[in-house]
Amino acid sequence: MNKKYITSLALILLITVSSCSDLLEQTDPNAVTVDNYFQNENDIQLAVNGIYQSLRSSDVVGENSGLYSDERSDDTGTNDNQSNSGEPFQFNNFALLPSNTWLKNHWVALYQSITRCNIVLSNIDKITFADADNKARFTAEAKFVRAYIYFQLVRKWGDVPLVTKQLVTTDEITEYTARVKKELVYDQIVADLKDVVGSPLANLQTDANVGKVSKAAGNALLGQVYLTMATTLDAANKTANLTNAKTYLEAAYGMKTFAALKDIPYTDVFDVAKKSTCPELILQIVNKQGDLNYSSSIAANSQAKGETINSLKPSTGSGTNVTHDLVFDYETGDLRKDFSIKYAADATVQDWFITKFRDASTTAGVNGYGGNNWILMRYADVILMLAEVNMYLGNDAAAITYLDMVRERAKMPLYAVSKADAAYSAKYPTLKLAILHERRVELAFEHHRWFDLLRSFTTTELMTYMQAKKQADFGNAKLVNFTVKDRYYPIPFDEFKLNPEKMYQNEGY
Repeated sequence: MNKKYITSLALILLITVSSCSDLLEQTDPNAVTVDNYFQNENDIQLAVNGIYQSLRSSDVVGENSGLYSDERSDDTGTNDNQSNSGEPFQFNNFALLPSNTWLKNHWVALYQSITRCNIVLSNIDKITFADADNKARFTAEAKFVRAYIYFQLVRKWGDVPLVTKQLVTTDEITEYTARVKKELVYDQIVADLKDVVGSPLANLQTDANVGKVSKAAGNALLGQVYLTMATTLDAANKTANLTNAKTYLEAAYGMKTFAALKDIPYTDVFDVAKKSTCPELILQIVNKQGDLNYSSSIAANSQAKGETINSLKPSTGSGTNVTHDLVFDYETGDLRKDFSIKYAADATVQDWFITKFRDASTTAGVNGYGGNNWILMRYADVILMLAEVNMYLGNDAAAITYLDMVRERAKMPLYAVSKADAAYSAKYPTLKLAILHERRVELAFEHHRWFDLLRSFTTTELMTYMQAKKQADFGNAKLVNFTVKDRYYPIPFDEFKLNPEKMYQNEGY
């Protein structure tokens, strides 16, 4: 008989499933069954904490998960095609194989986060709450994360297994080991997020609650989901989806606590000392400066040899690579370039690396235990999505107004002025490309670029867009490898072989 066990350890929910063999059916003396675990509100709270904890992983959406997003795009990558048998290099070389173990780890970790959400949602009704709003808030948090992770999955793989309850038996697991159409996945994402925006969550989280889901986060994500549906699903519903996107993005924007974006210095967004107070931030994964287990490593990991701008931890490598294609996309005088990237002059590097995430404090120390929170959502993203939505709806004036909010904060000329410049108009001849460019330089290295590309172009258009770039600006990664197959990741081979019919492989793999 199959049994699921759950234990609480450092606020982490750990799930194990035994097999049918006599040996593995022995009871774990250090575990309690899921059925017996949830006894009171605090148990639910610990389980919700476990949901948040899962997001930290570099195989989920944590600060070091760029391999699955930015390195798939035209922003970053690695020129070391020999590391780890070349498997990480497959992502930005557009040579990804279904057998890639990093790909499998990503898939498994995403579904583990969903499992944590489903366990909470399947057991929360067993608990009597003194305050019904607490139950509603916990439910909304779990549904938000489930929607957020499914949004990752459906954009990367298309059709994916859809599981919305705790699976207990092997028969249930077998039943749900089947891809469903992406439209059904989007329906579930929308349903979950509508519950979030209708919940008693705070509009924005502050102080000790920074890092928790808010209504603003729910509205922003739902707006982005509708925008993605409008641009990637059936054309018949495009206008309705765009209208919904506008409604929810405006709702998120209406919850801001600042007067104008220009009043928030760009550097404040990434200032470790202001991570709990900067009003632009909507949702963050919280890290603890100087802590061995819960600190941030992105500042130290990004830094190139011979540099000290990011961290006191000495670097021996080249840091996080920046493609020259991105370097050349910054306009002259853009303050975001000087803050976000730097050329490392060391003889063993002589290339650009990321400086956007910094913590060279003595508390972070020479071990690089930084305090950077990982930003999942912020208002510049919402503003530029509002520009995008209005552009698609034919309201260019409103779109430009939103676009100019971001350009003004960056001390760049307003769009009308830039459009009159021959060099700018040649690179970005349409408002759509101007917005895409602005998102690239504003949100660089925040794991948005790949999704922006998928949303902005059809599969054929994206292939043309990528292959038109200069190979010299991409190092070892071969642009010629990019074909229509690269719209989606392959289904990991171990998942496909479980049921080749129901876990059918994506085209081209």
